[in-house]
Amino acid sequence: MTVLRVLFVLVGLALSGAASAQVDDEAIRATIARFADSKNFRETEEIVRDLAATGDVRVERPLSALSDGNLSFRKSDRQVFIAPERGQTATLFDPLTGEAAGEAPKGDFTKVKVNNSLRRTIRDVISGLTLASPDPVVRLAAARTMFIAPDAANLEALDAAIAAETVTSVKISLEAARASTILVSDAPDAAKFDAIALLGQRGDRETLSLLTGFAARSQGDLQAAAQRAIDTIGKSLALWDIGQNIWYGISLGSVLLLAAIGLAITFGVMGVINMAHGEMVMIGAYTTFVVQSVIRSSFPGLFDWSLTIALPLAFLVAGAVGLALERGVIRFLYGRPLETLLATWGVSLILQQAVRTIFGPTNQEVGNPSWMSGGFQIGQLALTWNRLWIVVFALAVFGLLLYIFKRTAWGLQMRAVTANRRMASSMGIRTPWVDAFTFALGSGIAGIAGVALSQIDNVSPNLGQGYIIDSFMVVVFGGVGNLWGTLVGAFSLGIVNKFLEPYAGAVLGKILVLVLIILFIQKRPRGLFALKGRSVEA
Repeated sequence: MTVLRVLFVLVGLALSGAASAQVDDEAIRATIARFADSKNFRETEEIVRDLAATGDVRVERPLSALSDGNLSFRKSDRQVFIAPERGQTATLFDPLTGEAAGEAPKGDFTKVKVNNSLRRTIRDVISGLTLASPDPVVRLAAARTMFIAPDAANLEALDAAIAAETVTSVKISLEAARASTILVSDAPDAAKFDAIALLGQRGDRETLSLLTGFAARSQGDLQAAAQRAIDTIGKSLALWDIGQNIWYGISLGSVLLLAAIGLAITFGVMGVINMAHGEMVMIGAYTTFVVQSVIRSSFPGLFDWSLTIALPLAFLVAGAVGLALERGVIRFLYGRPLETLLATWGVSLILQQAVRTIFGPTNQEVGNPSWMSGGFQIGQLALTWNRLWIVVFALAVFGLLLYIFKRTAWGLQMRAVTANRRMASSMGIRTPWVDAFTFALGSGIAGIAGVALSQIDNVSPNLGQGYIIDSFMVVVFGGVGNLWGTLVGAFSLGIVNKFLEPYAGAVLGKILVLVLIILFIQKRPRGLFALKGRSVEA
């Protein structure tokens, strides 16, 4: 019997809750219906405030429609709809739920009139509703909006929201919004001094803009206090800008590392100046495009896995092209660097034209998976997911190559050939095959670099040309054939580039970097980390 009583009580509570919700809906709908009988703006404003008094966030929909001029009532039965007009037809939506309610001739409806004063009231009411939302994300967004565009009319609503707020991050944003609102209100000077002190602790660009505007229209002690806060924020932002430039430099350095690391291997082991290395990067990018095209047309649910699928394919395709290039052209030109340079430059032109013939000369669309889209902020440091993942990926590739070089038999053979080719050959190492597979490895790495670059650059036949010169600079600066030199060289050049660009511009910045490298190799011809060995030291 006790169990039955509990069940009856629960059912009764559920029924009473449902009945209460139904009554609330009916009361809100009855209030919305009053718009059809409103005779002037004063009565319309009373209806707006009655809707706001319900505290139901759903009333934001009809209020926004009213503000936008999309709230209408049907002449025949006075029923209110959200009715955006398209030509001579109005598309109808339920004002409370937003559900579609069909279409009707525009002439069957009359708009609920609204003026600028009423729009301001609606804006204030909606701000109060979003501040009372059960969703902290909505409250946070409302606080941010009020901070950026302060209005003295929101002060009372902000005070109430701060008193009721339980989420710390939202409360901090609400307090900042209240401080910016006080600066545009007629609050006492003491309150404005407190607001300036609170805002001065934020140290972001939006606060700097607010305080700059306040200082321009103030005078006396208030202006001086605002100026001190502006100076403090300016110094803080200068430090954050340095950090941002370092991050941009690391991001650029990771791209240079991916583009150059394969070249460092082939250049170090074989002494080949491969002008077609950039086209291996391009092949990897186009492999990504083909993979995504197939996935979009046949397996759309796998799009987030497109880069994971493209990575091994790009490595294999670019590696196969590199192997064919080494076996078909380069192996006949060892010891003749000028002929090798000209031959690989010719191959690069052939590969570019082949891609233009197959895919066309225009840029191709390569999308970002969801896990590489968007970004986040640490203080005033803005980070994007695609750049962050490329940095992680570049370091992972570097670590894998380091393992291959130091911990595998093939890596030992490559290092032996790099240090002393004749001695390695006399010890039984098949140097021609070491050359072939090393060139294929370097080309394959360039291919997976193309996968990464497809996420941040245009995929076009000229993609590789934008990185080949920078790649050679990284290799020469870091030390030919040295992986650690390539790592340090890539990140060093990336950071220096980003610090020079704001002052010298992108083109002049690159020229200055090139001049600095020329001066550097006058003192250290073998780069930062010179390889040791009888051949390389000869």
